[in-house]
Amino acid sequence: MHLSAAPALILLGLVLSGCSSSSGPEALKAGLTSRETTNSIVRPASPVPTAEVGDVAAAETGEDGSAPHELAWAGPVPDQQQFDAVTRDAGMAVPSQRPLETIAPEAPAAAPRASKGPRIYSQRFRDAKPINFGKVSPRHHAVHGVDVSRWQGEIDWQTLRTQGANFAFIKATDGGDHLDPMFQKNWRRAKEAGIKRGAYHFFYWCRTAGEQADWFIRNVPREAGALPPVIDVEYNAESSCKRRLSRAKVLEKMQVFMDKLERHYGQRPIIYTAPDFYADNLSGEFPNHPFWLRSVAAHPSKRYPNRKWVFWQYSGSGLSQGVDGKIDLNVFRGSEADWHNWVAGQSS
Repeated sequence: MHLSAAPALILLGLVLSGCSSSSGPEALKAGLTSRETTNSIVRPASPVPTAEVGDVAAAETGEDGSAPHELAWAGPVPDQQQFDAVTRDAGMAVPSQRPLETIAPEAPAAAPRASKGPRIYSQRFRDAKPINFGKVSPRHHAVHGVDVSRWQGEIDWQTLRTQGANFAFIKATDGGDHLDPMFQKNWRRAKEAGIKRGAYHFFYWCRTAGEQADWFIRNVPREAGALPPVIDVEYNAESSCKRRLSRAKVLEKMQVFMDKLERHYGQRPIIYTAPDFYADNLSGEFPNHPFWLRSVAAHPSKRYPNRKWVFWQYSGSGLSQGVDGKIDLNVFRGSEADWHNWVAGQSS
C-alpha cells in the first residue's frame, strides 16, 4: 500500500521530535541542563558551577530548618564577652573563648603583690664591729631599718632604702630648744624615697616635760603615714645635765611628755632606751607602750628579760652605701606581714 509523500514526512517529523526533547521532568531528574531561557537572563560565556539541591536548601534555611543567619562578622561585631564555651576535644587544646584581645593582647598586668604595703628590701648592711648574737641574729628578721641624725651628714636616701632601710627614725629635737639641723631635709627626703619614718626626741632631764613636748610638736609635723613619735630616754655622760632623778620622777616626766604627744599625734609614743637606764627606771613599767631597745652585744632577751619589744637597735657601727661613715642599724620584730599590719595600726 502506498502513502502520499507529504503525510509521510509529517509523521516522520513527529516521531523524531518526541524522542530528542530534553526539557521535560525526566530530563531534570537526570541532571541535564535545560537550554530554555527567558528574555531577562543572559547566559554567561563560561559555565556556571553546579550545586546539589540539598546544599542550596541548607544554605538558605540552615541545617535545622531555622531562619537563615548572617555570615560570620557580616553584621555588627558581637559583644566580646558573650562567647559561648567551646567543648574541649580530647587530646586537643581549644580555648573556651576567643575575644579580640587574644589577637592583639595588651601588655600583661603586673603580678599582684604578696604583701599589702610598700616593697620590703632585704638588708645589705655591713658592720664594722660584727657581733655573734647566737641562734637568733638580726639577719633572722625580715624588716630592717636605720636611725640617723646630723652626724650622718648628707644621705642618699634612695640608695639607703635599696640597701635595706625599710624604716628610719630621724633625730628631730632634744631638750626644749635644740633642733637637729638636718631634720627637715632628712624628713622630706626619706619620704620621697618611700621609707616609712618617724621622729625622735632626746629627753633632757633638766627641762620640764611639758616644755619639751611643746618643742617637739612645734618642729615635727603631724603627718598621715608617719611612724609614732619616739622618746629617747638614757644616760648621757656628755650631756650638760648631770642630774640623776629618782625612778618615780623619771616615770612622772616621761608620762607627761608621752601623754601630750599622744593627744597631739593620735599615736602612742615609742620608748627608746639602753640597758643601764632600763634596769634603773623602766623594768616592768609602761607595759602598753611599744619599746625600741638598744642591745649591741647580746640579744634583747638577755638584756631586757621579759620585756616585749617592737624594735631592736643591734649596731651602732653599721656601714651602708648611701651614707658616709657609720650608721645605727635596727630590726622590726616580726614578719613582713606583721610589719604591714603594725604600720597600718599606727595610722593617726
